[in-house]
Amino acid sequence: MPQPLVIAPSILSADFSRLGEEVEAIDAAGADWIHCDVMDGHFVPNISFGPDVIKAIRPRTKKVFDVHLMIAPVDPYLEAFAKAGADVITVHAEAGPHLDRSLQAIRNLGKKAGATICPATPENVLANVLDRLDLILVMSVNPGFGGQQFISSQLDKIRRIRAMIGERPIRLEVDGGVNVETAAQVAAAGADTVVAGAAVFKGGTQSAYATNIAAIRAAAGTAR
Repeated sequence: MPQPLVIAPSILSADFSRLGEEVEAIDAAGADWIHCDVMDGHFVPNISFGPDVIKAIRPRTKKVFDVHLMIAPVDPYLEAFAKAGADVITVHAEAGPHLDRSLQAIRNLGKKAGATICPATPENVLANVLDRLDLILVMSVNPGFGGQQFISSQLDKIRRIRAMIGERPIRLEVDGGVNVETAAQVAAAGADTVVAGAAVFKGGTQSAYATNIAAIRAAAGTAR
């Protein structure tokens, strides 16, 4: 049975000068999860925020904090993000030599464990860790910047990962260039969790966010 559709706005596209208020706004506007993109300027060519920011905004919502770590090395920081309030911690398969160890560490911290793969990375890198996973995140842009154009070649990868997952209770998430049109495409390919940044935060008001989230949800829901 398919898992319920989740819309996870990425706060990377929020107004950082009032980040707490933005989190409250997307919560009220219908977000299911809050997606937190953590960038280190080393694994990806940008720097965003760290565990202290996540800790600061954690009291603003009871929604799931879906924390995507685009950092390397990653293992030394897992505990800090867990303590800051992450519910799901996702690490890149490309970020270190011991993915299985990283996923075990996340679960040992009492959090759900996710693995991410970049556009050029084949899905078979996840074959031997499927039973460690609560979530697989397919990057449909090259990580490091918001507002990029969707890479359509990832749709076939999403379909193949959906087949790999089979009956396992693993969420299949897609992040990068997601808007109303591409949300329908990724949902049709098998995604059940959709990350959107610019497409949610355009308009700059809670009512605009609600309209944007509803449009993405409707497009993805119809395509499933």
